[in-house]
Amino acid sequence: MTGTGERMHALVERLYPLCRSITGDGVRDTLAIVDEYVPLRVHEVPTGTRVLDWTVPQEWNVRDAYIADADGRRVVDFAASSLHVLGYSVPVSATMTLAELRPHLHTLPDRPAWVPYRTSYYERAWGFCLAQDTLDAMPEGEYEVRIDSTLADGHLTYAEHVVPGQVTDEVIVSCHVCHPSLANDNLAGVAVAAFLARELAERTPYYTYRFIFAPGTIGAITWLARNAERVERVRHGLVLACAGDRGDLTYKRSRRGDADIDRVMRHVLSASQRPHRITEFTPYGYDERQYCSPGFDLGVGSLTRTPYAGYPEYHTSADNPAFVSPRAMEDTLAVCREAFAVLDRDRRYVNLSPYGEPQLGRRGLYDSLGGRSDAKQAQMAMLWVLSLADGEHGLLDVAERSGLPFETVADAAEALHAAGLLKA
Repeated sequence: MTGTGERMHALVERLYPLCRSITGDGVRDTLAIVDEYVPLRVHEVPTGTRVLDWTVPQEWNVRDAYIADADGRRVVDFAASSLHVLGYSVPVSATMTLAELRPHLHTLPDRPAWVPYRTSYYERAWGFCLAQDTLDAMPEGEYEVRIDSTLADGHLTYAEHVVPGQVTDEVIVSCHVCHPSLANDNLAGVAVAAFLARELAERTPYYTYRFIFAPGTIGAITWLARNAERVERVRHGLVLACAGDRGDLTYKRSRRGDADIDRVMRHVLSASQRPHRITEFTPYGYDERQYCSPGFDLGVGSLTRTPYAGYPEYHTSADNPAFVSPRAMEDTLAVCREAFAVLDRDRRYVNLSPYGEPQLGRRGLYDSLGGRSDAKQAQMAMLWVLSLADGEHGLLDVAERSGLPFETVADAAEALHAAGLLKA
């Protein structure tokens, strides 16, 4: 483990107790903490605002919730875990029998020690989530049931961080901030995004990078609705989720299937020799399905480790900070770093001396390789770049066709450009 992985894990632990949903103070508190790591511009969108085919819902907040037995002992307590309350539960204050209470209780009988995560965003309901073991230990009788919540007109909250680039064309990095106490889904993604933004800010990248921290589905839809004029600038994008479990990396292609980000991720994962999977696009999953919807059709893929619903701990109390690994988050961050380095340096050049092979020695290009341990590779990279610099092939094309490392190819292109043999 490195220091960066441990710092990302510490951020996950800090965010874990907060009660998040698609709206509410838990989202604001989460963004306030992330703002300490990377400055955010926070947006508040009022209830009732039309966003594409959706409408911003009422804001939900919960202060307390519990089920207490006849002795007043809280057998289910929101203070112990925000997962215990069905998301968007309406207020309740009643005394009822266990038989009356049962239809409002959610458990995982096949995982009796775990608490499930359940929501009811768009249908008025209330309920509690608890371990099956807890339910089995509850005797028949009366229970005090209380959910101290509010559903009222308010706002949907999301935030952005922008790293200015050399051009205004954008790469978007999106992660959802709506889930309560679930570490891998998606606090690990939030942490990786925040630290990636910090790294990019230390240099001036070629593209402008826009990081979007928003509630799932409705948040991404709201961002798209409010940024119709900016969407034209989006050249590439990546949705980050489930970034911290110990499984192999999984990249899900964009709807296009052959977008630049798809090719870059395939190349980076393959060249790194990391165990990984690449899957085809499906219109289900995380917010890539919003960015890739046919009206926008952006080149946005999704990077996870184990995909959603692909591990038993998914959407349960077992997705806790102990489930995510600093080393895994560090690895996810490294892949993002490597992929964006390729995106930033991939260019199409035109050979200014295309008739025969130009004399590289006369221009000092061979001499510049003398101190390199990969001098042979670097020489071949120059020849390959010159061969394919026809305005139709990018440097990633060169790397893939030649089998040479992309960084070596990009270095060769920059040397040739400096020597006046290429134009961008």
